[in-house]
Amino acid sequence: MASLPLKKNYRCVPSLQQFYSGGPFVVSSDGSFIACKCGDSIKIVDTSNASIRSTIEGDSEDVTALALSPDDKLLFSSGHSRQIRIWDLATFKCVRSWKGHDGPVMGMACHPSGGLLATAGADRKVLVWDVDGSFCTHYFKGHKGVVSSVLFHPNPTKSLLFSASDDATVHVWDLLAKKCVATLNGHHSTVTSMALSADGRTLLTAGRDKVVILWDLRDYSCMKTVTTYEVLEAVCAIHSGPLLSSCLSSYKQKSGKKSGLPAICFITVGERGVVRIWNSEGAVCLFEQKSSDVTPSSDGDESKRGFTAAVMLPSDKGLLCVTADQEFLLYSPVKVPEGTLEFALSKRLVGYNDEIVDMKFLGDEEQFLAVATNIEQVRVYDVASMSCSYVLAGHTGIVLCLDTCVSSCGRTLIVTGSKDNTVRLWESESRCCLGLGIGHMGSIGAIAFSKKRKDFFVSGSSDRTLKVWTLDGLPNNGKKPINLKAKAGVAAHDKDINSVAVAPNDSLVCSGSQDRTACVWRLPDLVPVVVLKGHKRGVWSVEFSPVDQCVITASGDKTIKIWTISDGSCLKTFEGHTTSVLRASFLTRGTQFVSCGADGLLKLWMVKTDECIATYDQHENKVYALAVGKNTEMLATGSSDAVINLWYDCTASDKEEAFRREEEGVLKNQELENAVLDADFTKAIQVAFELRRPHKLYECFSQVWRKRKNEKQIEKSLQTLGKEELKLLFEYVREWNTKPKLCHVAHFVLSKVFSILNPIEITEIKGIDEVLEGLLSYSQRHFSRMDRHVTSTFLVNYTLTGMSVIEPETDTRVMDDKSLMHSVGDDENGTLIQEPEDEEQKQTSQGLKEKAVSKKRKSKKSKDGVNKKVKGSSL
Repeated sequence: MASLPLKKNYRCVPSLQQFYSGGPFVVSSDGSFIACKCGDSIKIVDTSNASIRSTIEGDSEDVTALALSPDDKLLFSSGHSRQIRIWDLATFKCVRSWKGHDGPVMGMACHPSGGLLATAGADRKVLVWDVDGSFCTHYFKGHKGVVSSVLFHPNPTKSLLFSASDDATVHVWDLLAKKCVATLNGHHSTVTSMALSADGRTLLTAGRDKVVILWDLRDYSCMKTVTTYEVLEAVCAIHSGPLLSSCLSSYKQKSGKKSGLPAICFITVGERGVVRIWNSEGAVCLFEQKSSDVTPSSDGDESKRGFTAAVMLPSDKGLLCVTADQEFLLYSPVKVPEGTLEFALSKRLVGYNDEIVDMKFLGDEEQFLAVATNIEQVRVYDVASMSCSYVLAGHTGIVLCLDTCVSSCGRTLIVTGSKDNTVRLWESESRCCLGLGIGHMGSIGAIAFSKKRKDFFVSGSSDRTLKVWTLDGLPNNGKKPINLKAKAGVAAHDKDINSVAVAPNDSLVCSGSQDRTACVWRLPDLVPVVVLKGHKRGVWSVEFSPVDQCVITASGDKTIKIWTISDGSCLKTFEGHTTSVLRASFLTRGTQFVSCGADGLLKLWMVKTDECIATYDQHENKVYALAVGKNTEMLATGSSDAVINLWYDCTASDKEEAFRREEEGVLKNQELENAVLDADFTKAIQVAFELRRPHKLYECFSQVWRKRKNEKQIEKSLQTLGKEELKLLFEYVREWNTKPKLCHVAHFVLSKVFSILNPIEITEIKGIDEVLEGLLSYSQRHFSRMDRHVTSTFLVNYTLTGMSVIEPETDTRVMDDKSLMHSVGDDENGTLIQEPEDEEQKQTSQGLKEKAVSKKRKSKKSKDGVNKKVKGSSL
């Protein structure tokens, strides 16, 4: 069999992150994104794939209210600090902020015109603000409880504002008259939600008193009271689209009840966790979900179940509901063959996952990922969109471990172990529980399917026992789970069992425990084969090699070991993690493996060379879960920071990219050389910048500096540089400026840059201050050196002049004629020769003068010596 190519690099794609921790949220007008509270920050989340577009860091305290402008360009927020902030969603910066309430702001609403903002506070006040001026335009006081929500009339011509409070009342405020025009008393409990009908004539209010009241806004009278027999959290009026209107008309015809009032259809959600559609005409329920999509609470606390809010999306896009466990459920309207309407769950966005404790890829194509997230349910995600496709609910304790397989008959199965001491077998297609295994006396911390026959699975528990469960007799329909049977069981360890693995041929099973050992057992009777001793802390992960008779173990002693099964000896020990190693799994037919630990690192190892060839740091906390795809082309890691990262093998793509860059580099180098030969310095400088070739760039500038030609090309090329390239140029110049041989070219380039660019533009470059500071210190040193050289040249000139090596600058026009006569000659007695009177003597004398001027004067010492010799000779 041909050897598989080795993995050298993986590319991380952050796929699932925490983005909603409960509380306020707001949906854009087109439903493309959600702005929601996540702790003390605000997350902008894409509704298509639950990816985080941006994070807005607000107050250090929790956010209590959010609102969007009608054009989705501005986001309004407030928290316990009472600071009201306006965020520009184009730059994600705070443009204005102010304080106004004496308590936290509990609700916000923006006027349809976008010019006014209404805030409801815990101080029982309702304030209206001018968005542009940040000043209060209206001050309304009259509620006797906390004002929880406010709502503007959607028609900009009608200046009405509605506010709902804990005092079970709704106040209607006239913005023009600046007073309360009506107080709607009809509820007997907190009013949780308000909505307006499509025509704007009817106000719908829902409360925890289990009723919806319809109010006529012409005289503010109660039109209808609809009893829902459910604590309501939200009511949404249906502004019918084409699909909704056709389906609702058929519903109304079936109901057959007529009254004089206009029929209004609305949706209610509440504690039961079901969506219901009502018709005000006859107060009848037109549609009700058969079962709730909300995960049931295990402790029986009703406050943790059901929906907390709902928003109707425009243009038949559906209904967005928010659950108490931080999930966004998107329901889309579907027309069934009978002509009736149903809301089908089309997308589930999980805002908070808690700790990721285990996960596995699901199905032959591995397009799904089953995740255990420290709750009682298993969430199955679509890998492509990372939206939660469905939830497997049935355990009464936290799910600690899971495994997946495709059985011989083609059924995709999931097995889970929980803190409720039971194991459950699920079918992915029907999403139902096929079997229940009872027998362990402690939490099930490890579970694994058989690899070859797929007809059994093994579980390990905190009761220190190991059990083998058979899959014989599974039902085909899954209406009622059967009791799974344990074929074998053994007391395997002295402490909790953390991990189990089945050999590729289903002949052996290995278990790792907190007692610092790993044991290999022979199936199906769990006969002990060998005990692997050597770790100094508990063993967190075990796995068989896909090709060799060896086992890999990961331990809390920060090491990974590979053991031989024949005699239990340790073949290799790998060290590199700084804390406990929690998972290790083989890759590339056993020639490599990947590990993750409590240090948040993912490491890629070579078995043959004992070398860690790659380390990835993409998690902020312990990495508990590691899932490896069948072809090892994709990995998934889950951490206690509630983040799931997908890793794709990019070895081949990196190789292709390196080859492409090398090919482009060769072509660019040739283009650079051609430009230099053609003296096209504009193009040469641009290519040198693209290739990041500072030496070639220096040569181009140097040639221009020496020849003092093509300076216009230099100026043209500098004008085309962006801010990043200008900063890079300044860094190059700073390096050149450190060397005396290169500083002249550096200052030549600086002079050109400063002559072309405005100093303000240069100061706007990020990080330029530090670069200029480095330039300044060396430039001062160069100028000091030049001053010293100039001073030294003056001294040399003076010295050479004094030594008569250099002829002093004299004016021949003012030279004395007598001094020139001294240079002509003396007579034998030392007296001067008189100038002849005739013309011939004058010409001869003039020639002697010119010759004397052109000659260098002899030194005085030599003259004295000559005179002495002359005198001596005369004696």
